[in-house]
Amino acid sequence: MNIDTSAAAYYHDGCFPPNKLDYAKIMPSLLAATDALARYDQMLQAMHNSAIFLAPLRSQEAVISSRMEGTISTMDEIMQLEAEYGEDITTASEYRFDAIETMLYQRALNTAKSQLEEGWPLSQSLIKSIHQQLLSFGRGAKKSPGKYKQKQNYIGTRGSGEVSFVPVSPELLESGMEELFKVVNDEGMPILLRAALAHVEFEALHPFEDGNGRVGRMLITLMLWKGGAISAPHFYISRYFEDHKDKYIFYMREVSASNDWESWCVFFLEAVKEQAIQNLEAANSIRDCYEEMKAVFSELLASKYSVAALDYMFTQPVFRNSNFTRKSGIPSQTAARFTRILLQEDLLQTVEEASGRRSAILRFEPLMEKVRV
Repeated sequence: MNIDTSAAAYYHDGCFPPNKLDYAKIMPSLLAATDALARYDQMLQAMHNSAIFLAPLRSQEAVISSRMEGTISTMDEIMQLEAEYGEDITTASEYRFDAIETMLYQRALNTAKSQLEEGWPLSQSLIKSIHQQLLSFGRGAKKSPGKYKQKQNYIGTRGSGEVSFVPVSPELLESGMEELFKVVNDEGMPILLRAALAHVEFEALHPFEDGNGRVGRMLITLMLWKGGAISAPHFYISRYFEDHKDKYIFYMREVSASNDWESWCVFFLEAVKEQAIQNLEAANSIRDCYEEMKAVFSELLASKYSVAALDYMFTQPVFRNSNFTRKSGIPSQTAARFTRILLQEDLLQTVEEASGRRSAILRFEPLMEKVRV
């Protein structure tokens, strides 16, 4: 295919980090985003177990961020995939590659969080590790997982040959990544501004052959957590970017085309503010659902294990029945009684009937109704 770069913007050699920013233009947005994110984080800290309530939002982020790159899957698909195959999705040949790639996104993000908790620095090595897991299986396995690009890449409409942006050339990538991570770890700069600059620069460098958008959006969450803006790594921004995809692409391109860093920063900070508000509403809705179901489970199940059952289903809303029996910490006969009752009450729905030695796959519908995207 012929590559047409006649209308393309080119990477801004020598312009990162920007020598001067108009803080008067940026500051109102920075203050508003900081305030909204702080309110969201206060809610997280007040939750008894935020990981239970926000597990569905992690799956949403995987679906939406992957969708932005043309990988289309659903919450039901990836949760069924996880329920059926657990860690060994390399044998999931009957599932669409899109669902598998979305699942790999979720796992790569979880792995990165674990690595940071273990003391890994936010570095090029960590980014390469994320990328290697993201592209470890499926279509991405042939696109140099964990390795920087060796050939010039381009950004444009897939299949058209028309290029809208030409990222940095491979020979300048190493110095570009070094400059990027100086900013990533520059504690003298407000963390939200750092994240704004780092995200657009990562996308402009486009260091990998594939998967750059997904890794770049993961970097935002990891930076905000590592930089202390959020107390737990549970902030996901891809929904706003997808809802405003044209503006997202436009303002990133204008950084290179017109050296307009301020407009990008204002857009990014608006995204953080609005997504923090949306995430707060979503988390409260999930928490309200939990409290409602807690009373329902207590009445229906009449057992000291009712909360354990509820916690399991909020963390794994689609699950194989045998896993619930084995991993929920509930005696097997009691767990079997629970699923019978919940199926009778239509709180659980059967996704796949039991067959031979394989138990049924069940779905906790009250939660799924709230988190489907």
